[in-house]
Amino acid sequence: MALTHFDAEGDAHMVDVSEKAVTSRVAKAESYIKMAPETLDIITEGRAKKGDVLGVARLAGIMAAKRTADLIPLCHPLPITKVSVDLTPDTALPGIRILATVKTTGQTGVEMEALTAASVTALTVYDMAKAVDKAMEIGGTRVVLKDGGKSGRYEAT
Repeated sequence: MALTHFDAEGDAHMVDVSEKAVTSRVAKAESYIKMAPETLDIITEGRAKKGDVLGVARLAGIMAAKRTADLIPLCHPLPITKVSVDLTPDTALPGIRILATVKTTGQTGVEMEALTAASVTALTVYDMAKAVDKAMEIGGTRVVLKDGGKSGRYEAT
């Protein structure tokens, strides 16, 4: 397999998807943000000085998915039909687990939109809680599901 974002001369280019079939597509991406147990308590109990951390982070993730083509140079702008971001407190981490789901009907997939949503959600949690915990760690960002299009279904194991 060759990298699709390079032409025969090795120059970066936007992939031509005009001949691809329009199909329903979905992608899910996950991420997490680890933090001190006390920070998790502040967030889940609604005591953060900046306000509703999880609600603001969810909105940031949704907005980020819609702006992915503005951030990733060779990413196609897509008519996104759904974005959801689930944030789940996890005391075993301790921190927040993030799952972003993006759907479209189009000629290319929405993996980048899901990854962007998950990443920006985690970054927003960091921004809103950094006053009490600068040592928070973001990680585990990956595609966990991709479905639709010629390449079919992918699920992470």
